[in-house]
Amino acid sequence: MSRFHVKKGDEVVIIAGAEKGKRGKIINVATGKQRVLVEGVRMIKRHMRKSQQNPQGAIVEREGSIHVSNVMKADVFDARAAKRGGTPVTG
Repeated sequence: MSRFHVKKGDEVVIIAGAEKGKRGKIINVATGKQRVLVEGVRMIKRHMRKSQQNPQGAIVEREGSIHVSNVMKADVFDARAAKRGGTPVTG
């Protein structure tokens, strides 16, 4: 099991990919796959089978995973932006 620079509950900024610049809180960390789920980022649609909760079935929108190397803690990101003299990117 490897250690990551982020953990569940941390606020992070996406630093690479299509969702670059977005902020969110980490919901889950998958250590084996080196991926994290960030709240409100990379929303994907899942088709749900008929069940007691969804008698007709449903299309549910939920977060997709992002590689851990594409996220950075928000406080580190803001400190780096302040040091450079730039304005921090807000979600």
